[in-house]
Amino acid sequence: METTKRLVMSFLTSEDKKVSLTVDNPRDDINETEIKSAMDLVVEKNIFAPNGSDIVATVEAKVVVTDTTEYDLVL
Repeated sequence: METTKRLVMSFLTSEDKKVSLTVDNPRDDINETEIKSAMDLVVEKNIFAPNGSDIVATVEAKVVVTDTTEYDLVL
């Protein structure tokens, strides 16, 4: 079984659409303050323009953990 962990940060664009930035393997000790600061910096610096739109607000952040089990179908 393989486990993956991702930090998913969601934002709102100037076209009122939701976009997400994903960070693979975030630190285990990351906290809400650090995540919020990083997200605010993304909005403040305006360095991403998904589909030509500005990112204007933070929406949510979550850590997603996925367990994957592969099966050998050749018996």
